Amino acid sequence: MDASAHHGGDGTRFFGATAIAVLAGDGTVLRWSCAAADLLGHTADEVCGHPVRELFADVSHPVHPAAPCETGIPAAGRVRLRHRSGRPVDVTYWMMRLEGSAEVLVLAAPTQCVAEWEQGVSFLDSLLSQKRVGVSIRDTDMAVVRTNINPEIFGGPALPPGSRLKDVMSVVDAEGAEAALREVLETGVPLLARAMRMRSPLVPGREWTLSQSAFRLEDERGRPTGVAAVITDITKQYRARRHLDLIHEAATRIGGSLDVVRTAQDLADFLVPALGDLASVELAEAVLDGDEPYKALGGGEQHWRRSAVASATGAWPAGLLERGAAIPLLPDIPPLRTVQRGKALVVDRETLIAGLGDPRLIQLFIPDGAHSMAQAPLFARGLVLGVVSVWRTGHSESFDEEDADLLTEVASRAALSVDNARRYTRERRATVALQQRLLPRATTDTAAAETAGLYLPAASGVGISGDWYDVIALPSLRVALVAGDVAGRGLHATATMGRLRTAVQTLSDLELDPSELLTHVEDVVQRLQVEAPHGQRDTVGATCLYAVYDPVARRCILASAGHPPPVLVRPDGTAQVLDVSPGLPLGVGGLPFESTTVDLEPGSVLALYTKGLINRDRDLGAGTQRLIDDLAGVCRPDRALEDIGRSLLGDQPPHDDIALLLARTRDITSDNTASWQFPADPTVVAKARAAAAHQLTAWGLDELAFTTELVVSELVTNAIRYAGGPVGLRLIRENVLVCEVTDPSNTQPRLRRAHWTDEGGRGLFLIAQLTNRWGSRYGRRGKTIWAEQPLTSAAGRPKTLPWATLS
Repeated sequence: MDASAHHGGDGTRFFGATAIAVLAGDGTVLRWSCAAADLLGHTADEVCGHPVRELFADVSHPVHPAAPCETGIPAAGRVRLRHRSGRPVDVTYWMMRLEGSAEVLVLAAPTQCVAEWEQGVSFLDSLLSQKRVGVSIRDTDMAVVRTNINPEIFGGPALPPGSRLKDVMSVVDAEGAEAALREVLETGVPLLARAMRMRSPLVPGREWTLSQSAFRLEDERGRPTGVAAVITDITKQYRARRHLDLIHEAATRIGGSLDVVRTAQDLADFLVPALGDLASVELAEAVLDGDEPYKALGGGEQHWRRSAVASATGAWPAGLLERGAAIPLLPDIPPLRTVQRGKALVVDRETLIAGLGDPRLIQLFIPDGAHSMAQAPLFARGLVLGVVSVWRTGHSESFDEEDADLLTEVASRAALSVDNARRYTRERRATVALQQRLLPRATTDTAAAETAGLYLPAASGVGISGDWYDVIALPSLRVALVAGDVAGRGLHATATMGRLRTAVQTLSDLELDPSELLTHVEDVVQRLQVEAPHGQRDTVGATCLYAVYDPVARRCILASAGHPPPVLVRPDGTAQVLDVSPGLPLGVGGLPFESTTVDLEPGSVLALYTKGLINRDRDLGAGTQRLIDDLAGVCRPDRALEDIGRSLLGDQPPHDDIALLLARTRDITSDNTASWQFPADPTVVAKARAAAAHQLTAWGLDELAFTTELVVSELVTNAIRYAGGPVGLRLIRENVLVCEVTDPSNTQPRLRRAHWTDEGGRGLFLIAQLTNRWGSRYGRRGKTIWAEQPLTSAAGRPKTLPWATLS
């Protein structure tokens, strides 16, 4: 590239269009340039020697007394000349007398060209005189040729001619800006309103956002000669737009969780690097527990805890207060009181160091290399829930009031999310506490089975549902095992669960067949649906599995209302899902429930559970198979059921609530039972008493003989008198002595108060007074009346009674 092109071209565009002539003092043309010949179509031979006025189209051109020649033509102006073809040509001219000669030099150019030149010069001069718009003209090496950029325009460094952007801007910013300008130079495609970040080592701590537009400069042959750039300061507009964008982004990124700490961490992660280089969030300890924080003003114990931190480098600086640590005692300084009053603040490093004073506090709260801090309270519903702090480090711009306003807006929105999470934590805690209070004790140890129940609430943000389990001791040493899941979540689901559990317990006292019991529970659910508010009746429903295990018969009878089937682990370690008719969920109605009977070996483990245990992978089939495999792997006779249950639940919070009930069955051996059958003959009453007394003597329970003979006599007599035969008698010895009399009648015995003149009617009253409890149950044919007595003599009890008490 030659020197003329390097500095803007050889001038042909302007001088090539200028006609030149030399006139004598009397106006005779002496010399005539080629450009003049091209302009008027007359050659030099045709013009030289003739008066210049012959070229005028208007011969009456005014005479100027101060003209440089005798023709009287003004020294400069516009004139209309005549082309050789006869057409007029408007030109603008300028004349000057040559020094030491009477000759006059005339320069002329088409008026239109001169007007364009003047407009261009005026336009450029106007641009360069602007105080709010920066203009720079650069050569092909990106060096400044001409500019108006000085400290008065943007408050930044001047841009002197010959300088490059890297001389006044940071290297990173300069490289980006020059790359954009060079692309304009190479492609010719204009650059329009490109946002450009500008930081200058000459003005540390200051940052601008500029809008840069540029276009390529070309000579008359279309060769690039440089780039012209126009720059405007859009820092305020950019920051306003960016603040709006950040507020919108904060609304989408913060508040997606109902966990208080997770919400605080979302806030810290959003602020870095959007607003600063380091951020921390301190929450009141009461907020972490779901309670309202107490109001404080001044220094001392704040009862705050650092709940979230974020760093632009990824690692939290060593020495600073770590996440989870309690805030130590603070001095009573103005920044603390400002935040406690619910206002944001901006403070520099030196001011905060002077306020804290204590070197230990300075190390805990002020990062190395940080120069400016913005702080805002998490203020919601009149409460200061905590405080968020953001630091800027290095050569970044210090915080200003606009940044404080932005942090206040973000913090106020985040505070609502934190408060929502706090209130959810409180409600969830209350719901979990209520549900756990409604569940039975975790472990039981009875003659029929050893049981362990576990309940695991869903992960935060999901809500508590109505899962439950129950272990109900039934007469004749039997036990009922229950698992259920109420539809819906929240307190209403927990309340419904409590009502259904009560209903099942009440109905179990009637000793109904499991299918019949579920039918009655179905009626209860339908009544609850009627009682529910309009629009919520379809949400009242539940699933339930009810099982009754008889340790004497080693038999379990089950019925299900839409509940997952139980898993049985046999003593040899094999596991399987029991084939139970699922039935419809409670509240649907329409079809009867069916009972299933299963024989269980002593030492078998029966697992009743709710859907949350097998729905972790959103695939019930795969979840059930995983449960079978897990049970087969962890169920060992020497392992406690509670340990087995914990290993099944795992460590990760589930998506849905889980209720799990494990029961390891026992049996009552034949040497602890005795049974007889008698015809419907009054004379067999004495035989029944004798048989019972003989068996008690064999068991070493002679001290119970009198009461037992009385019970047997009354029950057998009533059976023969009112029901007919045959009459069955059975004694069962465990931690209690059970006496059962079976007859073919379905008439329910009724305890009544006999008058003093009545001859009968006192039998059941005597039984009720002499035994712990008594009752009756229906079978497939007839009924069974039973009575229980405690074993008062240690000598008469079986040698091993590990299940005699509830643990």
